[in-house]
Amino acid sequence: MTSNQIATTEAVREALSRVRDPEIGRPITELGMVKDVTVAEDGAVAVAIYLTVAGCPLRDRIQREVTEAVAGLPGVRAVDVELDVMSDEQRTELRRKLRGDRDDPVIPFAQPGSLTRVYCVASGKGGVGKSSVTVNLAAAMAARGLSVGVVDADIYGHSVPRMLGADGRPTKVESMIMPPQAHGVKVISIGMFTPGNTPVVWRGPMLHRALQQFLADVFWGDLDVLLLDLPPGTGDVAISVAQLIPNAEILVVTTPQQAAAEVAERAGAIALQTRQRLAGVIENMSWLEMPDGSRMDVFGTGGGQVVADSLSRATGAEVPLLGQVPLDPRLREAGDAGTPLVLGEPDAPAAVVLREVAHRLSTRARGLAGRLLSVSPAGR
Repeated sequence: MTSNQIATTEAVREALSRVRDPEIGRPITELGMVKDVTVAEDGAVAVAIYLTVAGCPLRDRIQREVTEAVAGLPGVRAVDVELDVMSDEQRTELRRKLRGDRDDPVIPFAQPGSLTRVYCVASGKGGVGKSSVTVNLAAAMAARGLSVGVVDADIYGHSVPRMLGADGRPTKVESMIMPPQAHGVKVISIGMFTPGNTPVVWRGPMLHRALQQFLADVFWGDLDVLLLDLPPGTGDVAISVAQLIPNAEILVVTTPQQAAAEVAERAGAIALQTRQRLAGVIENMSWLEMPDGSRMDVFGTGGGQVVADSLSRATGAEVPLLGQVPLDPRLREAGDAGTPLVLGEPDAPAAVVLREVAHRLSTRARGLAGRLLSVSPAGR
């Protein structure tokens, strides 16, 4: 190409097709976000972009990525990006592109043929590190290149946004909610809709409705894995999840302590009533590594294996002990800082175990796992 050649409008649009909306994850050309492209004879390019909503929190990122994509073309001397906002009609058309003509949103993960693997991270009691396990598994899976989402279903005790470092606010486009992202993970939590540290004081039906909105109204895109951080116990939310996503699999988190293990068994045994599959057990706070290399069993030993064996007997299918996560203050410190340990210190013993568990959960063949099987005992 000679030095006096300039880029064509077609070349500019081709470059823009490689820019994806950071919330929706699809090319801006496909979403109707490119308003106009003008190429002057001196090589100056003017691009007009529609934002989905006024005050878009990612407007600077969109402007930067559009500028970089066009500036890299041969013959482009300067790039000017003008931002506009979609009209109500354009947003309606966008919603139809993404969700079709359905007026009532549906839960995509509950539809036949959904390839998203859904894991409900459950525990019998609080304080066993369930949320820490959830955010680290999510971050580890995203680091492997998977598309991952997290629903903070612990409505009363929500903590996932802080632990994942997700300080953004959801954006509403038509009836769709665009979830914030952190470390490549999409996340939604009731804490993103309440001012400050205001407590949520709701009864059961409102919990069910909130969870339904998180699953149906949020635009998750094409997820490989969805993790739900459930509240402790076997109450309203666990029952709602079983109703809304019957193909979800349950991950039980416990500590080695026998008393905690007994409670964790009850959390896992809910699968017998809901007909959900148990993906496995994760034992947290398994031991403390001492300076001399020995291990101190702060909370006893064997609780995770006891839970796995008990649930295997109860369900008649193998429920594996997926991993034993050592007690490490850095796991708590990383959560407080908003950078999961598997990313901040991937070689820490706890991070290594959590990454191995994430690898096992994300590479299993799907087959019939997690799907309801309509079978009944054969008659005699």
